[in-house]
Amino acid sequence: MLKKLDKLILKAFAGPFLLTFAVVQFILLTHTLLKYLDDIIGKDLGMGVLLQLLFYFSLLIVPVSLPLAVLLSSLMTYGNLGEHHELTAIKASGIALTRILRPVALLTTALAIGAFWFNETVVPKANLQAYSLLWDVRQKKLALDIRENIFYSGIPGYTIKVDKKTGENGDHLHGVIIYDHTQKSGNSTVMLADSGRMFTRFNGGYLGLKLFHGHTYVEQPDASDRAGASFIRQGFDTSMVTFSLSSFGLGRTKVELFSTNRMMLNIAQLHEATDSVQKRLRTEQVQLPRQMNGYYTYVRFDTTGQADVRRAKAIQVPVKRLPPVTAALVQQAGNRARNLLAFASSTADRLNEFARNSVLFRIEVYRKYTQSVAVLLMFLIGAPLGSIIKKGGLGVPILISILFFIVYYVLSIMGEKYGREFVMPVGMGMWLSNLALLPAGLFFLNQAYNDSGLLELDFWRRLPRKLGIPALRKITEPEEELVS
Repeated sequence: MLKKLDKLILKAFAGPFLLTFAVVQFILLTHTLLKYLDDIIGKDLGMGVLLQLLFYFSLLIVPVSLPLAVLLSSLMTYGNLGEHHELTAIKASGIALTRILRPVALLTTALAIGAFWFNETVVPKANLQAYSLLWDVRQKKLALDIRENIFYSGIPGYTIKVDKKTGENGDHLHGVIIYDHTQKSGNSTVMLADSGRMFTRFNGGYLGLKLFHGHTYVEQPDASDRAGASFIRQGFDTSMVTFSLSSFGLGRTKVELFSTNRMMLNIAQLHEATDSVQKRLRTEQVQLPRQMNGYYTYVRFDTTGQADVRRAKAIQVPVKRLPPVTAALVQQAGNRARNLLAFASSTADRLNEFARNSVLFRIEVYRKYTQSVAVLLMFLIGAPLGSIIKKGGLGVPILISILFFIVYYVLSIMGEKYGREFVMPVGMGMWLSNLALLPAGLFFLNQAYNDSGLLELDFWRRLPRKLGIPALRKITEPEEELVS
């Protein structure tokens, strides 16, 4: 019977989990692409490059989607069981709530372990491919777009202006002016044409511009008078100009150049990088006093007075004349003080940068653990809460899931920020969201195990009495009816 029960619960969980995971993936992927929309649109990347970006970014958001999908699907699963009285029937047969939660708990544990493996092996490689491709996309020029009455300089070495564009695809040009800068001598060559036609050549690698009824002006410096110059004018009825479009292609940078970024490293590599930065920081701290000694000059001034001079003469000790305090000496001391201040400021910035890099590497290590544990935490919140509220579907579960996920997300951002800015230890900051929501999950589990309802008015009336708060007890307890 228990095996059939496990199959029933797992089957009830699988459908909502797959649905919610797909929906959450789509929402987060859309949000991610919107951040980089300005880098993508207008560059004629092609379907292949866009599909690669979608694939890599969808892999990156899996660790974020899993906790929310588990929370929402757990709420829906046990909420549906409670709404259709199936949960009550199972409890009536003598099966405890913890036994009912066990199949999904085991599956969630497997998902958490899989999420950790995914974070450790797949995510670094996906980060490397995604952000190296995004870098190349950002470097790519916008697609060829010659507009009317606007000088276009997207083709290296040329500036083009057209008065009017006609034709179905805007490939017929009127009033064409082309400035040739390939000789790096200014506007020494200019082409003017009444009209022209634009098309691609050699499998799209070149742009052909066929001009009609125009002139070419080539500036020629006057050999006898270097200050003067003359133009050679040549008319044509038809002329063909070909431009290379190689600069509009997507050039791929070697991914090895991005492999040292902290987002592309696994835990072992992150620990190694952290140790390297910490070692460099300690070396800088040890060398700092010796480096600062060079900015100090020790001068002993004569402050003993004439009595000490007479005493020195009486015992026939030679008196060493010390340099007087002059304006030049004061200026020198001021310069040294300013140099010392500048050195101390630059050194402090460099040491802070080393410390910050160490913190960033440690944040990435903790992130791989906290995102995996969050899967279990969301189940601990969602499953008992679903059995308490006894509401399935997409209404109440979505609202509750969004509420808890917002709290989790905000606390995660705050904890990471506090750790990055040295407000609190890095470990405490990264575990802040999990530790803050863990009591809520344990509370819901206790309430569900004892069949206590959070939505019942009697529960909130009894709560002040359990907490021992007299002021709230008077407010929540109903007034006794007067009996005449």
